[in-house]
Amino acid sequence: MIETNVSRHHATFLEVIQSYYQLTKPRIIPLLLITTAGSMWIAAKGQVDPLLLLVTLTGGTLAAASAQTINCIYDRDIDYDMERTRHRPIPSGKVQPRDALIFAIALAALSFIILTVFANVLAASLAFSGIGFYVLIYTHLLKRHSTQNIVIGGAAGAIPALVGWAAVTGSLSWTAWLLFGIVFLWTPPHFWALALMIRDDYAKVGIPMLPVIAGAKATVWQIWWYTLITVFASMLLIYPLQESGLLYGAIALALGSVFIRKSWQLLQNPEDKPSARSLFLYSISYMMLLCLGMVIDSLPITQHAIAFAINKLHLLVA
Repeated sequence: MIETNVSRHHATFLEVIQSYYQLTKPRIIPLLLITTAGSMWIAAKGQVDPLLLLVTLTGGTLAAASAQTINCIYDRDIDYDMERTRHRPIPSGKVQPRDALIFAIALAALSFIILTVFANVLAASLAFSGIGFYVLIYTHLLKRHSTQNIVIGGAAGAIPALVGWAAVTGSLSWTAWLLFGIVFLWTPPHFWALALMIRDDYAKVGIPMLPVIAGAKATVWQIWWYTLITVFASMLLIYPLQESGLLYGAIALALGSVFIRKSWQLLQNPEDKPSARSLFLYSISYMMLLCLGMVIDSLPITQHAIAFAINKLHLLVA
């Protein structure tokens, strides 16, 4: 049992709400939702039902919050030992593990019910499987036992893309799996950049993150290759799948070139934490802006504008 000198009592009801809110790691969730939204817009050809969008994002939020809460319960021992996490609600004694578990179960159940009733069973099942994969495969089996923890565990963070597609179409296609793959491939360079910054914390608690076990040089080489493959995969939406067009292609190329440049800079100096931090922060912007590019490109008004511009260009050339 973890002892702490922090009071177990909250001064106000608002502090109770705040503690449970912090259990869900809310800063992580928006990134999951933007991949869901990007997938939905492509699946709906730019015409997403606003109610379906709201319901799917709500269900996805609840599912992600449940998974993160269970992660906080499971990792409360190492959270107490790491400086950056010891003030979280459970290691600080503000929330008891049993209460957090009840909270997590309620969130998961509500997510499944909402997605089943207002979207479809496939979307609900995928969201629920994401919780299971994150908790059982990543948190329990991999995180404390394998340097490939974040690679395989990255599948959990890629599932929201499948949820979004399934919510719109009721099925999964090659495009849905490509969107899953883009997020899956993006996860290692994103997370390993963070791990390079805080590897001493991971080493202290015995978490075998790649920078701890293999060192910075081997890690940045892995980051480099995963970055290249991620950018390449992002272009497959244009060809051969032909799901996105010229605007998305321009956005993806611009974002990808910066991603590659930052990975290259880190490769030149693997021990440079500012470079790792720069890559980590940019990787968040990369994924959010890439998904925004998917959304904008899919809009009918965008397609009409591009078609109009192309026709005008043909007339000028003729």
